[in-house]
Amino acid sequence: MDQAENLRKLVQQNNSQIARPVARVITVTSGKGGVGKSSLAVNLAIDFARLGKKVIIFDADFGLANIEIMLGIRPPYNLADLMFRGKNLEDIIVEGPEGIGFISGGSGIQELTMLSREQIIYLTQKLFQLDKLADLIIIDTGAGIADSVLEFVAASSEVLLVVTPEPTSITDAYALLKTLNRKSEFSIKNSKIRVVANRIAQPSEGPELFEKLSIVSEKFLDIPLEYLGSIPQDPNSSKSILQQQPISVLFPNSPSAKAITGLAEKICNIDTGTVAEKKGMAQLFSNLIKSRHRKKTQR
Repeated sequence: MDQAENLRKLVQQNNSQIARPVARVITVTSGKGGVGKSSLAVNLAIDFARLGKKVIIFDADFGLANIEIMLGIRPPYNLADLMFRGKNLEDIIVEGPEGIGFISGGSGIQELTMLSREQIIYLTQKLFQLDKLADLIIIDTGAGIADSVLEFVAASSEVLLVVTPEPTSITDAYALLKTLNRKSEFSIKNSKIRVVANRIAQPSEGPELFEKLSIVSEKFLDIPLEYLGSIPQDPNSSKSILQQQPISVLFPNSPSAKAITGLAEKICNIDTGTVAEKKGMAQLFSNLIKSRHRKKTQR
């Protein structure tokens, strides 16, 4: 029995428990860097917390530490410390503004295929605990079409795709969807992809941007997209980044902060019966490990 099969059985056993809490996992991604993906993830987390939700951000953007910079926090430990160096889940969760939690992925995801059976059992048990600690878990992926990005998107039931009006942003977003569609582990039946138009100059620009992307996505990829909403261009965004404080904290009444609050409320009001069944972090990592092992055996 391989490691992926071990984890699958563990997840199935835990899923059979009555009334097991499962966090809602939302993955935030983009086709290119510099479009405001990490900023959206952080500010959504803060607004979710203000709406009474327990929120944890998982930074899966390896090596860049964008979330750390935006929060002005340097976490002492990361996922690798949980997996290989005996740290507890509580040790790797750092508290941020409004009581949100933050976990750095570090190099932990890269090392998933190296786990022993005992480490798989340990990690799975800890991830089930994470489902108990949060109502919402936001995963901030890297940008682009690297495997480390696409694996998270393919494993997620809810995805926010951040796009700006720049032609390169729209083209790269389509490239991400096209590459994702080629992955055997991706199924649109198990996922909802919602588009957020960022840095728009006028209200009509958001729906127009979405329509361009949606038409080609459905026509050539058979991937339906949903429009979540837009965020206006706002000079306060760059000011907040320079001061290493989220715009929702530093400039809560700014146009972009108010727009993100509206998006958070919209997400919270989505009937979870209309989205793919919540699977939580343990199931998502089970999918990741299966994907990694499949690639390893095919080499």
